[in-house]
Amino acid sequence: MIPIDDVLSALAGLTGMADANSVDSQVATILAKIRIPRLVLGIIVGAGLAISGCVMQALFRNPMADPGLLGVSSGAALGAMITIVLGARIASGLPAGLVEHLIPVVAFAGGLCALAIIHRLSRINFRIDIPTMLLAGIALNSITGALIGLVSYISDDGQLRQLVFWGLGSLEVTNWTRIGISAAVIVPASVVMTCYARHLNANLLGENEARYLGIDIEGMKKMLVVLVSLIVGACVAMSGIIGFVGLLVPHLVRMATGPDHRLLLPACGIFGAVLLVLADILARTLITPAEIPIGIITAILGGPFFLWLLVRHRRKLAL
Repeated sequence: MIPIDDVLSALAGLTGMADANSVDSQVATILAKIRIPRLVLGIIVGAGLAISGCVMQALFRNPMADPGLLGVSSGAALGAMITIVLGARIASGLPAGLVEHLIPVVAFAGGLCALAIIHRLSRINFRIDIPTMLLAGIALNSITGALIGLVSYISDDGQLRQLVFWGLGSLEVTNWTRIGISAAVIVPASVVMTCYARHLNANLLGENEARYLGIDIEGMKKMLVVLVSLIVGACVAMSGIIGFVGLLVPHLVRMATGPDHRLLLPACGIFGAVLLVLADILARTLITPAEIPIGIITAILGGPFFLWLLVRHRRKLAL
């Protein structure tokens, strides 16, 4: 642990508020190259997953929907895991600058392939059928899960450890280049989705009612599915699979703000960022110097919460 005084001094030096020569160079380097990039990535990924989860729940009109429902996260995970196991063969002949970012690039491509498959299967008479999309996502998750199991089976011990750690999510391996790439996808897509708040409010009434209100339902579904897929693909590509953020945060925020997506979407972004940053701090500090995969922390936080929701719902039905 770095003393808080050293952190504040290093931050002052990095921002030009203090003489750089008076700052501990080692602490400044740790902050600039490890801690701050990790913090920024946690904010971006947490906000993106939370907003995506909120949109999915409104789009499917299902409180249990989450960003992984479309199969994009498992598609991205499959791409990354194939690269981890076969990386040496895939990287041969590629430019050195691309090899460094090969895992996130292939993971994002895997997510886009999953999106293309889901979009093709769910189109009926030039319209996206939500129940069909749900079933296609479940089927694709099953197929990619089997392929991920096969890739894990043929991996060696070192690769298997990397597969497990990556599959449970981590903000550990990051740099400003990756942050810039992920931000270029996640931030604009999240902003655009918040502009659909009124459409999502109308969609909660039902598709026919939303059409009567002048909402282009088909255009909305196509746009939001693509945006959610881009965000999820980018998040998985940069930090692995981090569960429960997109499922947990909308429920928590909805209890405070109500169902109006004009407030709900921005609040989900803020709370999702805070939650993931706090989860990352716990992941790094609970069993120092080892690090717990952040997906384990979010699952520990999310599981009991949903059990509490279930008990609360049963009590309401019993009244």
